Amino acid sequence: MSLELEIKKLIISSLDLEDITPDDIDDNEALFGEGLGLDSIDALELGMALKRHFNLKLNSNKEENKKHFYSVATLASLVREQQNG
Repeated sequence: MSLELEIKKLIISSLDLEDITPDDIDDNEALFGEGLGLDSIDALELGMALKRHFNLKLNSNKEENKKHFYSVATLASLVREQQNG
């Protein structure tokens, strides 16, 4: 399973998005606002799920986190970066 698919499944399961499948989420689509339509509460829940699942360390810099949480592709990039040291 690709990292992007794993992240999509994590988004769906951790946020209880019952009507959405991984195929419905484009890797480069915005997760918040106009894209998938997630909100700040979703961001917190997703952040916790990512920390647990990938042992991810998130920076306290809000602007930097916004960039990482933009899309599945940017989240995958962050996970790869942290896993590769």
